[in-house]
Amino acid sequence: MCAGQLGSLLPHMAFSALIPRFAALWGLSAAESGAISGAFFIGYACVVPLTTTLTDRVDARRILALGSLVSALATFAFAAFARDFWSAALLWALAGAGFAGAYMPGLRALTDRLPPGDASRSITLYTSSYSIGVGLSFLGAQLLERQFGWQTAFVSVGCGPLVMVAVALSLPAWQPTPRAGTRLLDFRPVLRNRPAMAFVLGYGAHCFELAAMRAWIVSFWLFTAARSGAPSWIDAVGVSVAVTLIAMPASILGNELAIRLGRRRLIAGVMIASSLIALGLGFASAAPWPLVLALLLLHGFAIPADSGSLTSGMVGAAEPDCRGATMALHSTIGFGASFLGPLAMGLAIDGFGGPSSVAGWQAAYFVLALAAVAGLPALRLGIARSTSPASVPAQIR
Repeated sequence: MCAGQLGSLLPHMAFSALIPRFAALWGLSAAESGAISGAFFIGYACVVPLTTTLTDRVDARRILALGSLVSALATFAFAAFARDFWSAALLWALAGAGFAGAYMPGLRALTDRLPPGDASRSITLYTSSYSIGVGLSFLGAQLLERQFGWQTAFVSVGCGPLVMVAVALSLPAWQPTPRAGTRLLDFRPVLRNRPAMAFVLGYGAHCFELAAMRAWIVSFWLFTAARSGAPSWIDAVGVSVAVTLIAMPASILGNELAIRLGRRRLIAGVMIASSLIALGLGFASAAPWPLVLALLLLHGFAIPADSGSLTSGMVGAAEPDCRGATMALHSTIGFGASFLGPLAMGLAIDGFGGPSSVAGWQAAYFVLALAAVAGLPALRLGIARSTSPASVPAQIR
């Protein structure tokens, strides 16, 4: 499943990795570039409630195979038909809708087939492999575009989801047994589950920050390199891939610490740390490139350190009969916030001087600093409203 997810994620950052290319080609503003990047996530958020709640009723592998196929075809269509802001946004939203049938249904297909017990390590391995896939997406899109052009780059990365189609078809069958009286797209039991909702809302803040950082990292490093004379061998390809790949060990380490320290404590500490680093990046936008690079790597490590803990905490707190619905709401809020993150950062850049302005990048990173701590009140409220310490699953404590 982790190998299949690497394939599913190859198209994921293809547009964001090439924002400077498309901005020049189509005359896009920073806000328009952020909106296209975020369209992937809004397409995902619109479809994932259906695709993931269906896993409470049908075998998740069927949804996984279909969603992965749609993702591949939409990426091919982007290469063939994207010509301006609107065509690119619509096609990229369709690619995100396909991914809505791959990521959370893939997690459900995995958890349905795991043995009973604490599955947090398996879940964390699956969620942290997301970072490797995103890193490969950054790497493949930029290298292929340099050699063969952006259309060939999109066709090439679009073949990746076909790997997940093959993985899904190879899984053993599994038939869920829905509880009598439950209805499709009924999220009321999830909304009443305060411990689960704490992780869901915390995940929204996490996704806002993570998607915004990844969408704009190539453009920010190009700005930094041009302003401070970074050596040519430290280019945007290497920086974007390094900052992305560091997320996998960060997520695994974060989950191990959460097992020992408690999830709430770990997640709160990570949110505060990533907010402080984002503030540092804002103040360091005019600083020498070694300091900026060091802060980018720290930021790339801090943001995803609570990713596995948030998702495994949500799975552990979900009622078994509503696990698909809980995953659906988790993903809808998370990826809806992922649409807003790149857009908000783009608006901040445009509003304070544009992508060639120090003030523009300072404003953008101050937005991320606020987003990083936005999940703290929800996380605290959700845990506080559980009826007693004994009622909170061990994975949460």
